[in-house]
Amino acid sequence: MIDRVARLKTRFKEIFGEEPAAIVKAPGRINLIGEHTDYNEGFVLPVAINRNILIAVSPRKDRLVFLHALDFEEASEFSLDAIERSKEHPWSNYQRGVAYFLKKQGFKMVGMNACITGDVPIGSGLSSSAAVEVATAYAWKLLSGFEMSEVELALLCQRAENDFVGMRCGIMDQFASTLGRRGHALLIDCRSLNYEFIPIPEGVAIVVADTMVRRDLVESEYNIRRMECEEGVRVLRRCIPGIKALRDVSVTQFEAFKDELPQPILRRCRHVVYENERVLEGVTSLRGGDLARFGELMKESHASLRDDYEVSCRELDLMVEAALEIEGVYGSRLVGAGFGGCTISLVEEGAVKEFISKMASFYEEETGIQPQIYACRADDGVGTLP
Repeated sequence: MIDRVARLKTRFKEIFGEEPAAIVKAPGRINLIGEHTDYNEGFVLPVAINRNILIAVSPRKDRLVFLHALDFEEASEFSLDAIERSKEHPWSNYQRGVAYFLKKQGFKMVGMNACITGDVPIGSGLSSSAAVEVATAYAWKLLSGFEMSEVELALLCQRAENDFVGMRCGIMDQFASTLGRRGHALLIDCRSLNYEFIPIPEGVAIVVADTMVRRDLVESEYNIRRMECEEGVRVLRRCIPGIKALRDVSVTQFEAFKDELPQPILRRCRHVVYENERVLEGVTSLRGGDLARFGELMKESHASLRDDYEVSCRELDLMVEAALEIEGVYGSRLVGAGFGGCTISLVEEGAVKEFISKMASFYEEETGIQPQIYACRADDGVGTLP
């Protein structure tokens, strides 16, 4: 982190001829359990991780915004008086979207110089986009001096991604990046937006394994899954009056009325209904220090994502199967939207080194791809660095 911050400050001064006024850090996130439940108004259990987006910023006296993405070696600029999507630099649409909705909500914003860098792998399911949005919104809050609560900031960033970028994500990613707490998971009720910090037992590591596979169908299939869930609610409402989302359907009700659902709607709904139950049971397991049971729930989650929600792929399945054969692993599953990206495994701290070695060797032998594998810890949410 020290080296990254030093490089960021150096590059900022080279580009803008001044020292940055602030360095903002916003973490990526990994979801322990509760996949594809957030946009169904259900429950999720993410952690903010010590992989993050850093933005060095300073205010401008005019209304212009200059963005430099150091990892892409690209620059983009726009005026706060004419905020439009960029086809040439699509990475800048996350910042543009945040600016658009801050302005729309009436916040008085200053122009900004910004340099951005990150170590959250793009497209890996660790929510680099949410971290960029959250860091950007927090930077404008600092520079412009307006008040905004953590929840309000997260909601605005979600809206930017939904309505400006065009990705219909739920609230989990932005909430975790904003509200994360070191050593804790974050239980979020995605309907009420109530949240609770759940301590993670000591002696366990969160290990992320990146398949290095990125598939173009993620966004389109994600939106299809949302529509399939909405159709399931429409059908089940005939049998269970008053339900608004799959969150309202209990396991007992689903089993009673599932035959009313056509395929593949039945399988999609089954995943979401049972996944919500797994999240709540997982919280109980963590509170009781029962990592073995939590690991079993992770295995069940992956099987459901693979078979019912159909968002896995060969590479993800290989990683999960290999992880479960290694001693010291409690559980493993795919994380994020699917079709590539990462797996998450809970591993005894003493077994992490062996886990990484064996997993990397097996995966490269099977696929010819060298994965990235790293242990993470639960970290704090958005804030500033010295």
